[in-house]
Order: sequence, then structure tokens, then C-alpha cells
Amino acid sequence: MKITPTLNFGGQCREAIHLYEKAFNGKITCLISYRDANDPAYMPLLTGEQKDWIYHAELMLGNERIIMSDHADIKFQTCYSNFLTITYDTKEEVQAAYALLQEGSTTIYPMEATPYSSCRVVFVDRFGIRWGIMTEQTER
Repeated sequence: MKITPTLNFGGQCREAIHLYEKAFNGKITCLISYRDANDPAYMPLLTGEQKDWIYHAELMLGNERIIMSDHADIKFQTCYSNFLTITYDTKEEVQAAYALLQEGSTTIYPMEATPYSSCRVVFVDRFGIRWGIMTEQTER
């Protein structure tokens, strides 16, 4: 069994996946718009703009896959209770990823050492996705 995180965006998936690819040194392995998918269940329901939204996308972060899309059938809402945590080996990696993602974000916990991490930051990015970026505890 595998659990695959799936993120929904309200029309901003294309922008988000390219930013996450850069911030987390990932690789986009699939990027399909509603127009390209031409799914008969959705096409009649979409506005012209929504036809260019992302129907299905996949981003590989190391050996982990994240599925992303712009769900046209539900209204996008920011969710603060669920989030993804990315764990790096070094503080510098945490700082570099956060530097790319912090524009337009809302910080929940500032970058700092904690009892479980030598460097951790938690924030909601400009797309409404909550992230935790951290290292393991490397300094005691």
C-alpha cells in the first residue's frame, strides 16, 4: 500500500507545481489540462478559463509522488489542519526552499530550532497549502 498526498488548487496548480519543482528540486512527471484530457464528464461544465486548469499533475520529490490538480467540481478552500512536511539534511536546504516559497505566505511558526528539529518553519504558501519544512534534530 502507498499513500499519495493529493493537493487541490483553485486554478493555480500550474503555477504551484512549477514553483514546488524548483523549491524542492522535484521533477514534474505528468501535467494534463482539462482541455487536453477532454473528459466528457467535465468539459460541458467548464468555463473557457477552467478548460486550461490542471486536470491531473504529478510531482516527484525524491522517491515520493504528490498528485496535484485544479478541482473544478468543488470550491477551493485553504485547509490549516492538514499539511505536508519536507525533511532535509541541512539547515541551508530548509532556508533555500523557504526563500523560494515565502513570498505571499503566512508564517505559522517562524524558522527556529525545536526539540525535534535543528531548523523548522511552518507556513501557508500563497496557494493556500500548509507546509512544514525541517531538518531532523542534528544539534543537541
